[in-house]
Amino acid sequence: MSALSRLLAPLVTALLLTICAGCVDTAGRGDSIVVTTNILGDLTAAVVGDAAEVTVLMNPGADPHHFAVSAPQAARMERADLIVHNGLGLEEGVARHVDAAVQAGVASLAVGELVEPLRYRPEVGADRPDPHFWTDPRRVARAVEAIRDAVLAHTGADAAAIRARTETCLRELDDLDRWMTERLATVPAERRKLVTNHHVFGYLAQRYGFEVIGAVLPGGTTLASPSASDLSELAVAVRTAGVPAIFADTAQPDRLARVLAAHAGLHVRVIGLQSESLSAPGAGAATYLEMMRTNTEAIVSGLTADG
Repeated sequence: MSALSRLLAPLVTALLLTICAGCVDTAGRGDSIVVTTNILGDLTAAVVGDAAEVTVLMNPGADPHHFAVSAPQAARMERADLIVHNGLGLEEGVARHVDAAVQAGVASLAVGELVEPLRYRPEVGADRPDPHFWTDPRRVARAVEAIRDAVLAHTGADAAAIRARTETCLRELDDLDRWMTERLATVPAERRKLVTNHHVFGYLAQRYGFEVIGAVLPGGTTLASPSASDLSELAVAVRTAGVPAIFADTAQPDRLARVLAAHAGLHVRVIGLQSESLSAPGAGAATYLEMMRTNTEAIVSGLTADG
């Protein structure tokens, strides 16, 4: 090796290492999607498939209102190409991390803002949009389309594959909506009344012709606490309407719902629903489609059963 070659060799090696390091960094960041809730995570994974890496922050069975993220997860958010979150005030425990990532230049999609959100009813005591849009499959179809568009805009994922998977998702959601319409239509008109431990079924009620009598927890968030007067007023409503069942999210203790049932002085069953989070595999609500079918059957059974 000549003297000139010996002199240039370290410089060439350093240059190659710099170029390769840049390549690794780009590959590590490219096509990385972080999703806050596991319901949106399931929908995003259905759209993306293996065309991009999808990381879901919320564990099965967690509460979307106050689940937290670790420091490595927060750092991952700031390195992502796209963050998909519900928005509308749902993810109260991680909102500041989403904001930080956006300020760092990460693209974000607040899905709830794009599905024509409903506002809470005045008696709920929360003057803001209702974030629980996923109980209406038609709005979920809009969410899937929004996810598709954001993935195509902010990642290098294969466009044809993304569009094909999206069309499959939309067909499945259309089938789900038709099936839910048929099943929920079997509940008699006088029994189409819902009482839950949390205001989460406003969209389902509007879509399928139910009336939400009330909820144990006020204010549209699981972080609220009911007063004695709240329970008394709801108990009167339950007694007047003759509601046969109260539905409590399985991610939340149903103690308050049982207190209300006892306070109402009626034989009211408490039925668990997986309404704000997917379950672990094998527990009946591991995907969005499975969750909605399981909940629909529980609602129909709870409102049509006698005794």
